[in-house]
Amino acid sequence: MAQLRRHQDKLAALDIAVLVVGPEKPETFKKFWDRASLPFMGLPDPEHRVSDLYGQDVQLLKLGRLPAQMLIDKTGVLRYLHYGKSMMDIPDVSVVESGLLPKDE
Repeated sequence: MAQLRRHQDKLAALDIAVLVVGPEKPETFKKFWDRASLPFMGLPDPEHRVSDLYGQDVQLLKLGRLPAQMLIDKTGVLRYLHYGKSMMDIPDVSVVESGLLPKDE
């Protein structure tokens, strides 16, 4: 999430909203969210309903849910999908500038 925070202005300029889905219970998620002062939206998903819908992998030996990044355009079309193989496997934010998301007409 540090990378998303560093590039929040760039993402906002591209009209991209970030939603972080976390596996914690709402109370735990809120404490983390408040402590981290994250500039985007967060959604606690303790029963993994949202994460399971998008096939996010769980690796108990690798600290739980592995990172997954999805770019969904305003019409609901999935334009980019990356499932991390480790907690550090996070693609660079430049993917949003590579033409994967359509420009406004």
